[in-house]
Amino acid sequence: MLYAIIARDKPDGVDHRLAVRPTHIEHLKSVGDRIVFAGALYGEDDQPNGSLMVVEARDLAEARALAAADPFVTEGVFASYEVIRWNWAINNPTGRGQ
Repeated sequence: MLYAIIARDKPDGVDHRLAVRPTHIEHLKSVGDRIVFAGALYGEDDQPNGSLMVVEARDLAEARALAAADPFVTEGVFASYEVIRWNWAINNPTGRGQ
């Protein structure tokens, strides 16, 4: 199943995000192909202020565990995040999650 992880950074956290980013990227690489896609969200000031990731997991508990292990969570970059079941309905190139 696919799960969306939608996160928002703490206010004025760009410098902290950039400092933790190399560890975050290494973590994402270690998760491998369970990450369907991932990227930063941007505010009106064109600065990153959150993240959107879609992961493949057996269930919600596993998806939440993946999110909780992210250095952006453990190092306090995110002010909040949610993990919700997601369905890739349009332009799904691989049929993942179906």
